[in-house]
Amino acid sequence: MRVMAAVMESRVRYRFFGPAHILQGSDIQPGQSVLEIGCGTGFFTLPAARLLGDQGSLVAMDVLPMSVDAVTKKVQAANLNNVRVVQGNALNTQLAVESVDTVLIFGVIPAPMLPLDQLLSEMHRILKPGGIMSVWPTSWVHQTIVQSGLFTLSSKRHGVSNYKRN
Repeated sequence: MRVMAAVMESRVRYRFFGPAHILQGSDIQPGQSVLEIGCGTGFFTLPAARLLGDQGSLVAMDVLPMSVDAVTKKVQAANLNNVRVVQGNALNTQLAVESVDTVLIFGVIPAPMLPLDQLLSEMHRILKPGGIMSVWPTSWVHQTIVQSGLFTLSSKRHGVSNYKRN
């Protein structure tokens, strides 16, 4: 896990896959409520929280306690009050129905521990009507997302596919 964390935080990754650039491809706006699935080392967490501003809120979720601890420390060090870091399962987020404006699923799918049909169902449940699920990188999952009938592709920018909740 430590090796993977080192790779996730490498300067090369920041240079070639800068989080600010990729986040520009999502539809997040200041003041929104956002769920970040698989926050990992917090590569996207702090930049996303800054984009949301003080009126916005970000739930950074990861299944691994090590990730939750690391991101919690980063959030505290950055003095960000609009972020809540939680250990949780993306298939059952425990978030309220239609409570989230945007879900960020960056660098998480495809993952064998996340059956896509269950993940899409849970994301649909928690997103507000017309809410956006932002996925990066796009891959073979595009067809599955569209065929689910739960989402429609609304835009594609900076390698991020944005799917609007139907």
